[in-house]
Amino acid sequence: MSNLFDLTGKIAVVTGASSGLGRQFALALAKEGANVAILARRTEKLAKVKEEVEALGVECISVRCDVLDNESIKSAVASVVERFGRIDILVNNAGVGSGAPAESQDDALWNMTINTNLNGVYFVAREVGKVMIQQNYGKIINIGSIHSSVSMNGSPITAYCASKGAVAMLTKSLAAEWAKYNITVNAIGPAYFESEMTDQVINTPEFAQALMVYCPMGRAGKAGELDGAVVYFASDASSYTTGQLLTVDGGWTTI
Repeated sequence: MSNLFDLTGKIAVVTGASSGLGRQFALALAKEGANVAILARRTEKLAKVKEEVEALGVECISVRCDVLDNESIKSAVASVVERFGRIDILVNNAGVGSGAPAESQDDALWNMTINTNLNGVYFVAREVGKVMIQQNYGKIINIGSIHSSVSMNGSPITAYCASKGAVAMLTKSLAAEWAKYNITVNAIGPAYFESEMTDQVINTPEFAQALMVYCPMGRAGKAGELDGAVVYFASDASSYTTGQLLTVDGGWTTI
């Protein structure tokens, strides 16, 4: 039987790839044979990730991209197409975390969260979608959160929840609209994984207590535990799966 998860020769784009989950997604796709374009604002950090990806025997380019700037997005997508000629896979990962009481949160924090986590995801999908429509093929994987589905008692994360909840519905709507172009659009909803964005949260006694209350497995996610989800959605194994949010959460959303 052929390997349904083989990505040899595919061209993948990963946003927010300079660290954390973006780096892990880039490496996971490369391990299955995909050539990878890694995008982020911090190009100096992309250099190290590029070396790690290329060490797996595939091609990799690093491209500066600010998802808050539409011209930057268009330029980055054009650079990838110029180098590889197509884009088969998009992992729409760039995002920010934010936390402030809803009653006192300032407008700037709200707007930054929505603009990055929702608008940025849409604008990148729109530009890559144009390429995928022309080639009549594509796999888009948006990165949501467990907070696409649930909030947390007493936690000041309304802006973040609103942005990630919207990503879930954006995923469904794009999936319905672009299915006729042989493009699947799905989302992954991670719980809390160790990363640059979450380190200040998960390494506290308060979070350890929250894990005991909310997560049946009682722990944060480990490096590599999202690899299977991203490879599944990127590969032909998911050819009849679209519009779905797959939570990878140790059971967090079961209770």
